[in-house]
Amino acid sequence: MHVVKPDGLVGLLTPSGIYADKTAAPFFKSVSTRGRVADLFDFENKKIFFKDVYASFKFCALICGGEDRTFAETRCAFFLHDTDAVADAERCFPLTADDFARVNPNTGTAPVFRTRRAADVTRRLYEQHPVLVDRSRGEEAKVWPVRYHTMFHMANASGLFRTAPELANAGFYPVRGNHWRKGNESYLPLYQGRMIGQFDHRENAVRVNPRNTHNPYLSEPVGEAQHGDPDFSPQSQYWVPAEAVRRVMPEKREWTIAYRRSNRSTDVRTMIAAIVPAAGFGDSVFLLMPEDRLTAADALLLLGNLNSFGFDYVTRQKAAGTNLSWYIVQQLPVIAPERYERMLGDTTARELVRDHVLRLTYTAHDLAPFVRDLGYDGTPFVWNTEERRHLRARLD
Repeated sequence: MHVVKPDGLVGLLTPSGIYADKTAAPFFKSVSTRGRVADLFDFENKKIFFKDVYASFKFCALICGGEDRTFAETRCAFFLHDTDAVADAERCFPLTADDFARVNPNTGTAPVFRTRRAADVTRRLYEQHPVLVDRSRGEEAKVWPVRYHTMFHMANASGLFRTAPELANAGFYPVRGNHWRKGNESYLPLYQGRMIGQFDHRENAVRVNPRNTHNPYLSEPVGEAQHGDPDFSPQSQYWVPAEAVRRVMPEKREWTIAYRRSNRSTDVRTMIAAIVPAAGFGDSVFLLMPEDRLTAADALLLLGNLNSFGFDYVTRQKAAGTNLSWYIVQQLPVIAPERYERMLGDTTARELVRDHVLRLTYTAHDLAPFVRDLGYDGTPFVWNTEERRHLRARLD
């Protein structure tokens, strides 16, 4: 780009990371948001183009102009298996410099869409809604006051982890909420991503099968009867000292919002989030810790947004791999707080969403600290699969 003449043109055949990787983002942003990219065609190798290169390897043709050569639109196409698809109006679509700046304002990486329709729908959503955290102007602007956090790295922090037999041998005994206690010491369960579902902090338990030498810890879905017991807590693989958890989650906040790190865009849902009680969390769980300005009532609104069908549609457009990293999530469009004042019949969107998300979330006693912050003094809601289906349909 330094050697091309000001009104010249350069074409590069490179790995797709040049437009998608965070490390290459400063370069790509410098050309895409200034209208210097003429074409961006992304291919999957599939042993079609380069026989000796891994089949799933992705590469792209990137055509850029010099300092004085700009283009009103960039022709884009992704996941191509042949060059003829560039002429397909449904597969090849235009993006403007403003589109690049709007859809990924923080990193400047290129949004990846399979079809023109997906690009149009996603672009419209970004035009109407702000991103969760916008850093494009140099300062951090948060629509919802949350702080991203990870708690325990499964390898680095493994010295803190204890199994149930180890705790029992050390004189600890199990108490309510899947905690272990001895005197003033207590251990809290260590949540893994597999244990969390949408609006459900009890989606799966971890079953130990020592005869399975390959993977002795397997996911075990929590059944209807167990979900119906507000005292039931799913079995975890490990427990961690409560003091280690308190250093991250102060006692004034005995709950947080958590979402699964690893998700595939081909699954039923890509974003899987829930309000969870104070506990340990492994690195397969990412946390959105509430800041002081975020009330429990606001957390219900944000959770309803995260788990909605529309939000998930955008998420799967933006998640190229299986790791739902924070730099992806913070650039997703969310409904701003003031939009919840919209009237829906005799109530507001705010009241309807809060009611439905509360009914979906508060099904167990271990979330009592959350509903206490909410000002709700009722008992947990009865788990009813059919009712939950209708509540979620209305939220979507």
